[in-house]
Amino acid sequence: MLTEIQPAKPSSFDEHHPPSKDLLSDCVHCGFCLPACPTYVLWGEEMDSPRGRIYMMAKAAQGEAPLDQNFRTHMDQCLGCMACMTACPSGVQYDKLIEDSRAQVERNIPRTTADSLFRKLLFATFPYPNRLRLMAGPLLLYQRSGLQSLTRASGLLKLLPKRFAAMEALLPAVPARFTWTMPERVAPATPVRGRVGMLTGCVQQVFFSHVNAATARVLSAEGFEVIIPTGQPCCGALMVHSGLEDQAAAMARNLISLFEVASVDSIVINAAGCGSTMKEYGHLLRDDPQWAARARAFSAKCKDITEVLSNVPSMAPRHPLPLRIAYHDACHLRHAQGIHLQPRQLLAEIPRLEVAEIAEASLCCGSAGVYNLLQPEPAQELGARKASHLLDTHSQAVVSANPGCLLQLMSSLSRRGEKAMPVFHMVELLDVSIRGLTAEQVLNGEKSLNLSLSPYIPPEAIRPSA
Repeated sequence: MLTEIQPAKPSSFDEHHPPSKDLLSDCVHCGFCLPACPTYVLWGEEMDSPRGRIYMMAKAAQGEAPLDQNFRTHMDQCLGCMACMTACPSGVQYDKLIEDSRAQVERNIPRTTADSLFRKLLFATFPYPNRLRLMAGPLLLYQRSGLQSLTRASGLLKLLPKRFAAMEALLPAVPARFTWTMPERVAPATPVRGRVGMLTGCVQQVFFSHVNAATARVLSAEGFEVIIPTGQPCCGALMVHSGLEDQAAAMARNLISLFEVASVDSIVINAAGCGSTMKEYGHLLRDDPQWAARARAFSAKCKDITEVLSNVPSMAPRHPLPLRIAYHDACHLRHAQGIHLQPRQLLAEIPRLEVAEIAEASLCCGSAGVYNLLQPEPAQELGARKASHLLDTHSQAVVSANPGCLLQLMSSLSRRGEKAMPVFHMVELLDVSIRGLTAEQVLNGEKSLNLSLSPYIPPEAIRPSA
C-alpha cells in the first residue's frame, strides 16, 4: 500500500529574507555552542541557546511552528555576541540567521505598546549624533550639579521602570566639550605610508570624543593621512542587530556614498560593533542591484584600528607605561570579526605594560548594542559576573575596544563600588605611550582632556623614556 505524501507546509516566515534553509541545515546540534552562550550559561534553557534558537527557526521555516510571542521572546533574549560562532566546529553562520530572524520578528510579531515605544525612543536617539548632543547639555547639568548623585543616593531610581533605570545607570560622564567635532583631515606626522578614512561613530563622537582624537593621533604618528568625512550617518549596526533591516540598509547606503567620495585605501573603525556590521554590508545589500557590488567593495576596505596598526611595523617610539591592566575582548571584535591576537600584540609593544587575561574571557559582558537597555536584568547579571573576573586580576585599569563595552564595564564596576578602577579604550593606551604620559596621568584621567590632533604633547611635558 502506497503511503500518501503530505504536501509541505508553507513557511511561517514571510518571503523577504527568511533565515536560509541551507544555513539552518549546517547546524548538527552538537552542543559545542552551549557553554559559549551567555543566556544558556545563565539559565540552562535549551531554547535560549544557539542550538535551540536554530531549532525554532528551522521549525518555523518548515511551517511547523508559528511566529508567536514565544518565538519573539527567545530571539529577543539572544545577545547576538556571536561567541557560538567561535565555538562551532561546523561553521554555522549564526550571525546571518539571527539577524534575518529578528527582521522577521519586527515585521510579523506585534509588541506591547510600552515595548514598542521604548524601542522607538532608542532608535530615534542613539543613531543620531546631533540628537545626542541636544541631550548632552541637560545631562551634563544633571551630573555636574550633583543632582545625579542625590538621585542615586535617594533610591528614586528604584521607582522607575527597569529599562529607564538601566539607562540612567549606563550614563557616561558627559564631556564638557561634547560639541567638539573632528576635522576633515589629520596630516601624518611621519613619512606617509597610507591614506585612511576614519569612522567617527554616533555615541562615540559625542561621549567618547577623546577616543576618536586618540585614534587620529596614533594613526598620524604611524604615518597615515587620516580623512574624516563630515556628516557621517550611523553605520546601522544597532538597526541590524535589532531587526530593523530597511533603516539599516538606508544608513549603509549613505555611509558608502560618503566614503566613496573620500577615496581612501581603507576605512578605520574603533568600535567593534560598528566594524562587524560594516564588514557585512555586502550581505545586507545583497539583493540591491545598484548597491550590492559597491557594498562588497566598501566592506573589503573596512578594518579595525588594531588590524591596520598590526599590519605595519611601528614607527613612533613607545614610552614605558608601568601599569597592570585587564584586557576585555569585545564580542564583536573577537567573535564576529575574529580579531583576538592583534590588540594583545599592540599592547605588548608598550614597555612595562602588564596585560592580565580574565576568566571566561569569551563570555559577553552584557552590553551587546542596546541589549543592556532592552534586557536589563540578564545584562546586569552578566556585567556583575564580568566585574568579578576583572577584579580578580588585581589590575589598575580595564581596557576594551568598543564604546558599549566601556559603558557596561563602568556601570558594572560602579555597582561593585569600584569607581577607582578606570576603563579605557585600547587605542588610548597606545596614544599615551606615544605621547609619553605617565601612569599617574593616565589613571587621573588627564589623557581624556587633550583633544588636540597633534600626536605628541609638548616636549617639556614628555618624561624620559628610560
